[in-house]
Amino acid sequence: MTSPSDLKGKVIITCAITGSIHTPSMSPHLPVTPDQIIAEAIGAAEAGAAILHLHARDPETGKPDQSPEGFQRILPRIKQGTNAALNLTTGGSPFMSVEERVRPAAQLKPEVASLNMGSMNFGLYPMLDKFKTFQHDWERPYLEGSRDLVFRNSFKDIEYVLTTCAENGTRFEFECYDISHLYNLAHFVQRGLVKPPFFIQSVFGLLGGIGAHPEDVQHMKRTADRLFGSDYRWSVLGAGSNQLKVAAQAAALGGNVRVGLEDSLWAGKGKLATSNAEQVAMVRKIIEGLGLSVATPDEARALLDLKGGDKVNF
Repeated sequence: MTSPSDLKGKVIITCAITGSIHTPSMSPHLPVTPDQIIAEAIGAAEAGAAILHLHARDPETGKPDQSPEGFQRILPRIKQGTNAALNLTTGGSPFMSVEERVRPAAQLKPEVASLNMGSMNFGLYPMLDKFKTFQHDWERPYLEGSRDLVFRNSFKDIEYVLTTCAENGTRFEFECYDISHLYNLAHFVQRGLVKPPFFIQSVFGLLGGIGAHPEDVQHMKRTADRLFGSDYRWSVLGAGSNQLKVAAQAAALGGNVRVGLEDSLWAGKGKLATSNAEQVAMVRKIIEGLGLSVATPDEARALLDLKGGDKVNF
């Protein structure tokens, strides 16, 4: 069996396929239907993504769907089509309760699930300056509603997710949108509710969280190093136009990267990405240009101590 010490220089690419931030009218390439999400996920894995971060959507309206049934429409076929580790959101949408958000991970027992590590203002409304027309009547109010939105992830909520999934063998992608979220994770480590290795996903450039300046990226890594030492694996995502800049800096610092249409619709200034695979290919080129190599799904499993795709409930 491969040990983490044998995998120096391997970079895990996570691809977040659709998310709940962008609405269908923003890009014709954003996957909405089960067939689209499945095809995009398999394509991203073929391009080099070792982990696929997944949300479900209503196939008619594109609205975020956090029902286990919505995930069941996509998970078996993605699992059949790729060896990538599948990561289910417990973030869902910031307009959902934590009980609704955790249901798919609790029932389906994935290898990985995301977990937001703190409450925050979650501002999507500036997108209304760029996108003016919408196909569906829910899109504009959804974005405008974020002007007065606190995405709740209280200590009680975080503990609820951790304890609800405690017996599933699921590991978490701890999503940290600010420095305080690292300290929140350290709190749960001290209480013994999570065990290393910790997979920390630092999120940069989303309104309400930490910025995407190179100093912000350095600050996040320095703080995580001090709090968790060698017990964590660091990954980053940059929102929007920050995606590849943040990824390049993190990869050069020894980190892992996340791309995908959940985080950015773009493949360059003014150019919509035509697929998730396009973004994976772009970040893979950066990684390999730094003299590093992309981790396979099984190498990612070894680095993160995942339970394996044969131990999920789908």
